[in-house]
Amino acid sequence: MDLKDMRQFLAVAEERNFTRAAERLHMAQPPLSRQIKALEDEMGAPLFLRTPAGVELTEAGQALLDEVPNLLHLAQRAAERTRRAAQGLTGQLDVGIYGSGVLDVIPRVLAKFHAQRPEVRIALHNLTKSEQLQALRERRISVGFNRLVPPEPDLMVESVLRERLLVAMHEAHPLAQRRQVGMADLDGLPMILYPNEAIHGLAQEVAEAFRQEGVRLAVEQDVEDVVTAVALVASGFGLTIATRSAASLRLPGVVFVPLRSRHLKDLELSCLHRRGDPSPVLAMFLEVVRAHGKSETKGGNGLRPAGTAGCGQPARRPPRGTSRCRCR
Repeated sequence: MDLKDMRQFLAVAEERNFTRAAERLHMAQPPLSRQIKALEDEMGAPLFLRTPAGVELTEAGQALLDEVPNLLHLAQRAAERTRRAAQGLTGQLDVGIYGSGVLDVIPRVLAKFHAQRPEVRIALHNLTKSEQLQALRERRISVGFNRLVPPEPDLMVESVLRERLLVAMHEAHPLAQRRQVGMADLDGLPMILYPNEAIHGLAQEVAEAFRQEGVRLAVEQDVEDVVTAVALVASGFGLTIATRSAASLRLPGVVFVPLRSRHLKDLELSCLHRRGDPSPVLAMFLEVVRAHGKSETKGGNGLRPAGTAGCGQPARRPPRGTSRCRCR
């Protein structure tokens, strides 16, 4: 008994007449009679009593009628869920996150996607760069976000945007009043580097820029993430080079000043996923990511349009005791 049989049986049971049922089903009456007879043979019991006025349900027919509407409803719901899944409207998206991107860019991308696909469950996984690469290969996540991702033969690495680099320092630091800070200004000053990871990242980029520009790098502390780095800056522990997104931390007493460097101008935020992944949910999410990247880069290298500070606030001096950005 298939869905076609169920619909034909239901039409006859509700119309109590083969002719009217056939008209309702947009088919001829003789084929319908043959289909019902074949169904009765399959069930091993008569489903209808034929009368001069039409048909009446037998007890077996009534028992079947009690079940068929529910079965048809379940079948319709299953078909609809299948279609929605194929369109990327339902399912789950496992996202690997790490670094300063999670402070600004990634939450906005996720919010846009959630607004478009509210039935898709988003699961976030805080993973280092090497952990994200492994999780993608093991299919524990569908997509990841990170910076300075090396080329991988089995993975796609797509640029989302580029963010200007800033120097974070305590507001009492002599450089805090500058409109820009050059690499030479950082010569011998205590620096906090992140992330403290073996794979190439911002810490290695900073060290290489110091070397190429002939500036002494005094590493005060290596830390695992930008939050720890900026928290140490807030306590006067040293300075750190971070992306624009880090300015959204707004820790009291921290100032962000644009960095001027020949070798370290901005940093790319990338989206990584498996090559050839057929997931409709992933395809829809990547559309949102790409659209967001295009809208951000209209302001220039991933920065907001002129007239706003790099941290997204109006370009004016805020009250003392608050984190501020001089990205003007």
